[in-house]
Amino acid sequence: MPYDIEDMKNNTPILTIKNVVKHFDISGGLLDQLKFKNGRIVREKTTVKAVNDVSLTINKGETLSVVGESGCGKSTLARVVMGLYPPNAGEIYYKEDRIDQLTHKEMLPFRKKMQMIFQDPYASLNPRKTVKQTLEEPLRFHNPKMTRAAIHDKIMSVMKQVGVDPAWSSRYPHEFSGGQRQRISIARALILDPDLIVADEPVSALDVSIQAQILNLLMDAGRDRGLTYLFITHDLSVVEHISTRVAVMYLGTLCELAKTEDLFATPAHPYTRALLSAIPRVGETRPKNIKLKGEVPTPVNLPTGCVFHGRCVYADARCKNEVPKLLKLDTGTFVACHAVEEKRNMD
Repeated sequence: MPYDIEDMKNNTPILTIKNVVKHFDISGGLLDQLKFKNGRIVREKTTVKAVNDVSLTINKGETLSVVGESGCGKSTLARVVMGLYPPNAGEIYYKEDRIDQLTHKEMLPFRKKMQMIFQDPYASLNPRKTVKQTLEEPLRFHNPKMTRAAIHDKIMSVMKQVGVDPAWSSRYPHEFSGGQRQRISIARALILDPDLIVADEPVSALDVSIQAQILNLLMDAGRDRGLTYLFITHDLSVVEHISTRVAVMYLGTLCELAKTEDLFATPAHPYTRALLSAIPRVGETRPKNIKLKGEVPTPVNLPTGCVFHGRCVYADARCKNEVPKLLKLDTGTFVACHAVEEKRNMD
C-alpha cells in the first residue's frame, strides 16, 4: 500500500484500493482460441491486462486525480471501484467496509454514498426521460418514503445548484447543449447526497470555455458538500487546477503518486517527466519536450520487469527483469522506478 500509518494518522480514508487487478478475456469462441504451433493444435487465451496490482488510498475531502495516456487503465480502475467491473484480484474498501465481493443487493446501500459522472453525458442520460424523471428515479428508489413534495423540492434545489433552470425540468436530453447535459449528469450524481464521486473524464468532450465552468461547478460542490473525488483525466491542466494529489498510471500500473504541487514542481518518474514536458508554457522560446522512444506496448503482452523500460532512456538490465515497487521518497512522493531508487543521474 502506498500509505503508511503516519500518512493516514491525521486523515480519514474514505476509499482504499488494495492490489487491484483487472484483466479482460478477449479470446472469443473456441475456434478463435485454437492455434497451430510446433506441429500441433493448442488452445490459447488472449487477455488484456488493463489494471495490474494498483493500490491507492483516498482521504475524505480530497480530490485524487488519476492520469495517463489512453489505454493506461485509469477508466477501468474507476469502473472497478464503482462495481461496474468485478476485479480479478485485490480488495476495495469504502471506509471500513469491503465492497468488492458484495452482491448487487448488498451493494445498494453504498450506491447512495458512491456516485459516478461519465465522460459522455448524451450516452449516460436516458433519451426517453425528462430531466425531472432522470433526477427523481434514484430518489424514489433509494428513499421510498420520501414525499412527492420533498422530491420536487430536492430536484429544484439541485438543478439550481448546477446552473440548470428548474423550469426546464420537463425537457429531454437532446434539447440541451453538451455543457448543460453534463450539468444534468452532475445533478444526478449529487441528488442522493453522496460522500464520494468518481468522475471519468467529465470535461474531455466539452469546449474549453465550458470545461472551466464544469470544473468550477465540481469544485464548488465539493467545498459546499464536503465531497471526495476520484477524478479520471488525461488533461494535465485540469489536474493542476482541481487536484489535491495525483496518481500517474502507465499500462495498468501505478508509476507515481504525489501531492499536486510536488508532482508539477519536481516529477520523479521518467514517464511523469515526459508527460509534464509536453505541456505548453507561456513565454517559452524553445520546446522542451522529452521525446520517448518506441511505441506504447500492447496490454495483451506486457513487457517483463518495468512496463516502461522499452521507452525509458534510463533503463538498464534490472529494469528489464525486475518489477519496481512503490517506494516513498523524502519528499513524500511514491514512485516505482529503479533509476530513482538507485539515484542515477536523471538530470
